[in-house]
Amino acid sequence: MKIIVIGLGSMGKRRTRLLAEHKDVEIIGVDSNPNRSKEASEKFGIRCFGSIGEAVEQEHPTCAFVCTSPLSHAAIIKECLMAGLHVFTEINLVNDGYEENIRLAKEKGLCLFLSSTFLYRKETIAIIEKVREERPRLNYIYHVGQYLPDWHPWESYNNYFIGNPRTNGCREIMAIDLPWIVTAFGNVKNIQVLSGKNTSLNVNYNDNYLILLEHTTGTKGVFAVDVVARKPFRHIDIYGEHLQISWNGTPDSLKEINVETGREETVIFEDASEHIEGYASFVTENPYREEIEAFLACIKDLTRKPVWDFEKDLEVLRLIDQTGA
Repeated sequence: MKIIVIGLGSMGKRRTRLLAEHKDVEIIGVDSNPNRSKEASEKFGIRCFGSIGEAVEQEHPTCAFVCTSPLSHAAIIKECLMAGLHVFTEINLVNDGYEENIRLAKEKGLCLFLSSTFLYRKETIAIIEKVREERPRLNYIYHVGQYLPDWHPWESYNNYFIGNPRTNGCREIMAIDLPWIVTAFGNVKNIQVLSGKNTSLNVNYNDNYLILLEHTTGTKGVFAVDVVARKPFRHIDIYGEHLQISWNGTPDSLKEINVETGREETVIFEDASEHIEGYASFVTENPYREEIEAFLACIKDLTRKPVWDFEKDLEVLRLIDQTGA
């Protein structure tokens, strides 16, 4: 199978590296930046092109991975679908082109697959399973935050999409986490928001949000999102009469209170987690690998339903819009 990776920045390189684990896959790179193409060619031994059209005409690929900045996704997804390619796309952050691309994929019988990495994490999968057994009488407090300049220490935060108000850092956190939150606790029926700017960062958007969520299941939650915290945070406490769970975002930090003994017990997972240098400790590679496998499985069997899709994501993006992020 020939696969185009469109956009050879940090995420494109990650996808290329993971795809290279498949012996039956041939990877083609596309990037308008010749330096990125040169780096990818040297690092992964792949042939690179300056445009999608050129790559499709010469290589006749089966599918594409869209790894460019979010505001470019809609047009690229459409071009790939029009060329008859199955599409895997990173999170979009905005709903540009959603309805048209959903329609195009259905008309052409193509897989349109949207990344939602946290739905493939073993810890969040375990949380979702435990919560579903116990809801609706639950509350949760969830804080996700990291100082914006520390996201990509190797480049300025004004040089990539998190500096843009439409695709800002707080909005990205919400788009990453809300899919697994609503999957676990149910759709949101009521939302209240406090937000503001607490830093001197050179960004034209609020840098912190306190969001109160009421779910259709009866669960209530506080979701704190920021690009302020100098120590990276990903911590959730979930509590009810018969369930209490905490998680610090790392593979070894999921803990549950045994209600019979009153003792806190660590939830142990058999498989090890892979971590890449330069990212926060709660960023692991395994879920990225798992969702690639899910996409390739969907290509082979179009009746398979992804755990997340454009229709569900459209509702989450509308919810994010209500926060003002």
